[in-house]
Amino acid sequence: MLVLLPPSETKAPGGDGPPLELATLAFPELNPVRAKLVDALVELAGDVAASRAALGLSARQDGEIARNARLWSAPTLPALRRYTGVLYDALDLAGVDRARLARAERRLAVASALFGVVRGVDRIPGYRLSAGSALPAVGPLRTLWRPELEPALAAVDELVVDLRSGGYAALARIPGAVSVRVVTDDGHRRTTVSHHNKAHKGRLAAALATRSRQPSTVDGVVRAARAAGLAVDRVGERDLELVVPA
Repeated sequence: MLVLLPPSETKAPGGDGPPLELATLAFPELNPVRAKLVDALVELAGDVAASRAALGLSARQDGEIARNARLWSAPTLPALRRYTGVLYDALDLAGVDRARLARAERRLAVASALFGVVRGVDRIPGYRLSAGSALPAVGPLRTLWRPELEPALAAVDELVVDLRSGGYAALARIPGAVSVRVVTDDGHRRTTVSHHNKAHKGRLAAALATRSRQPSTVDGVVRAARAAGLAVDRVGERDLELVVPA
């Protein structure tokens, strides 16, 4: 099973690993696009005004531009330690034992505007790039990524649980993936949750990724989630709803 997470805009600083080496990342067929984007961001960082415009940054966020300038030389961290924020706090992998952590590292991957998709253990530098960005040197990321990322994800030979947000889902469709919608239920209708959506997806990801016996079917995902105390219903062939309190 592969649980595909959205990334976060916030990322942990620094690192304890060597500089970025694309050859060490999972999905090596994506490396030509990765190299093109890293080079484009490094070059763009030389023009602060252009970087602000392309990345949607303010003058207070110029540190993000400086980060991009060092993409080839900055220290790295495993992806599951690099990305931070609500979803990754809810994963709470710092509090699990070695066996559960090893399972999570095998099963979790993160969608990325810069790297396409990375496994949890892949070492990456800090960066700033969002799915909706369009870089002067390469254009819209959706146009760049789709022809390369869709075949790579379609070739994954295991059940994929897709927890990506809309912008990252638009970078590549995944035929056969299990989709999850977070909803509330007032007894009459179900409403999509926007607030705290990430926290609930983080808890679901943790339940699936650390379970000793990994699910291999849609019904198996439902059973695993329910065993962890989560209210998950199957509402379509590959569509699930995670029901949370209003």
